Amino acid sequence: MSYIDSFTQSDEFRREELIRQIERAVESLSLQELEALYYDMSAKNYIDDEGVLRSDI
Repeated sequence: MSYIDSFTQSDEFRREELIRQIERAVESLSLQELEALYYDMSAKNYIDDEGVLRSDI
């Protein structure tokens, strides 16, 4: 395995770790908190009006 491959794998591991942490945090939010998060993400164009994540950010 080259240096570049190991760097990419550690980035992928970190990404998965962050996703798991965010999922756990979101699962514990109240409806009001989820709505506020949705509104904030929509206002910043992170997701569209249908809740689809934007891939061009």
